Amino acid sequence: MTKVSAHQSTRIEKRRIREEQNLFSRLPAVYAASRLQGQRILLAAGGLSIVEWRVLWDLVEAGPMTIREMAEIQRIDHSQLSRALPAMRTKGFVDMRQDNSDGRQVLVAIAPSGQAAYDQAKPIMQRRRDALRTKFSEPELKHFIDLLGRFEAFCREPIDHITKAEPLK
Repeated sequence: MTKVSAHQSTRIEKRRIREEQNLFSRLPAVYAASRLQGQRILLAAGGLSIVEWRVLWDLVEAGPMTIREMAEIQRIDHSQLSRALPAMRTKGFVDMRQDNSDGRQVLVAIAPSGQAAYDQAKPIMQRRRDALRTKFSEPELKHFIDLLGRFEAFCREPIDHITKAEPLK
């Protein structure tokens, strides 16, 4: 093993500290940690995936909806749901049919097995949300969500003003 000089160790520590303040660097790590925690909790609660949980939760709370509507709620690309839903149908979690009002859309509804899977996972997922509230007050959570919304809006802006050579104001 190579011995690390004090100078190199100091540089590495400075870089680590700087990266801890880098929002662009931190968010993917936070997302990964959240997703891993959720996967572990859902595995303990009966084996649902994150996508399955989110689909079932949407359907329980909002009733049947199109893939596009669900993708908008979840802020994901509808193709991700389009790939996941056939397996959920095979498991008996959802029913899928053409939307009568728009034949180009698929309407997804929760099936009895999906309701049972949701009912089994719901208490432990509620405990997860309750545990989060022991770390953050309601105003802090609201403020955090508001900040995330602003950051998301920034990330969705056109990039021309960033990529131009002129200094930003």
